[in-house]
Amino acid sequence: METIVPDQIIMGLILNAGDAKQHLYQALSQVKQGNFEESEKEMELAEVAMNEAHNLQTRFLAQEAGGTKSEITALFVHAQDHLMTTITEINLIKEIIDLRKELKKPIL
Repeated sequence: METIVPDQIIMGLILNAGDAKQHLYQALSQVKQGNFEESEKEMELAEVAMNEAHNLQTRFLAQEAGGTKSEITALFVHAQDHLMTTITEINLIKEIIDLRKELKKPIL
């Protein structure tokens, strides 16, 4: 496995979590307008970006578990915080989207 340096992890986490967040809010905007298909596409893109961020984090943790120690900087902590916040937002926005879909269903 290729060793990845902390700067790569930090930027990867921030960029991918940021991309995911952008797609999440686009999905929410689309569902507000009743564009359920577009909303689903945006949620899928958010999941892809979050998976990439999570894979980077996992590789970094595996390196450390294998004995490669890294300095933990404030920027690294910020990147982790960004990732965790986005994970929480994904879960919350999924619920909001489901609620909006329920509200749009015709009453029988």
